[in-house]
Amino acid sequence: MIERVFTGIANRVAHLAGLPPTFAICLLIVVAWAASGPIFGFSDTWQLVINTGTTVITFLMVFLIQNTQNRDGAAIQAKLDELIRVSRAHNHFIGIEHLTESEVEEIRAKCEAAAKRHDRKIAEAAKKAVAGKGSSKKKAAA
Repeated sequence: MIERVFTGIANRVAHLAGLPPTFAICLLIVVAWAASGPIFGFSDTWQLVINTGTTVITFLMVFLIQNTQNRDGAAIQAKLDELIRVSRAHNHFIGIEHLTESEVEEIRAKCEAAAKRHDRKIAEAAKKAVAGKGSSKKKAAA
């Protein structure tokens, strides 16, 4: 229950925080605060108001945005895992996001090496195909 409520709030706040009107409102607040400086004599209290407000908002937003990012990342991983599962891809890639960074880097290096080998094979096959067409044209001309 509380998780669903928090998720709803986090989604809504993250969405609203990214809208241009939200930025405009925040900008207006900062301008109003700066303009009120002479009225309050640029006092310590005047400075404390903006410092406290921005600190509290930033502190709370970090957790809301992190929650949203965690769920987005998990959803993307689940979708990728399903695509891997139903395709010709190797199922051992499912769940690699739970490995250590060095283990993931090792898998990534193997994948890059395999891709380079594949690219070389394709390039060699293309060269052979081009060379084969060239020799058949010479034979036809003779």
